[in-house]
Amino acid sequence: MIDTEVVRLRNLRNVALRARAFARVLGKPTADGAVFARSAVICWTIARIATGRLRAHPYLSYQQGPSRLRDLVDRSMASVVAFGARRSGRSATVYIEELQRVARAVDDARALTWSAEFSDALGRTQVQLRRLTQELDGRAQHESGTVREFQVEVTAAALQEIAVESNWPYLAI
Repeated sequence: MIDTEVVRLRNLRNVALRARAFARVLGKPTADGAVFARSAVICWTIARIATGRLRAHPYLSYQQGPSRLRDLVDRSMASVVAFGARRSGRSATVYIEELQRVARAVDDARALTWSAEFSDALGRTQVQLRRLTQELDGRAQHESGTVREFQVEVTAAALQEIAVESNWPYLAI
């Protein structure tokens, strides 16, 4: 393992732990707590995979875990952002951005690794992240009210296409 891979793994672990802190704070008093709880578990799994890979390194300085200060900063930042997100009713919208950061970091780490086991473990988490992102995206659209507007636009466009198609004469060849 080279230095750039260690930096990439530390970044992956930090991003996953930050998203986990957001999920823990956002999921407490809401009815959507199950979605946030599942995402916290997935982020914890990603952080554990990255930490296990770092602990396998022969240099002691590379084996260090995240500091307590980082945990404190992540939790306090998540609390502040979650407070604002809950007040505006956009908790899924705010959290989906964090989850997309985790997905990009997982994609990056998986694309640039040589280890088949590590890539396989990250691949399983990618599938779970995609499912969770789709579910949260639906909730975010519902929060912002864009679901109804999209359905109206699709219906109007479909009606226009039907009207145009019925105007064309039938050509039998």
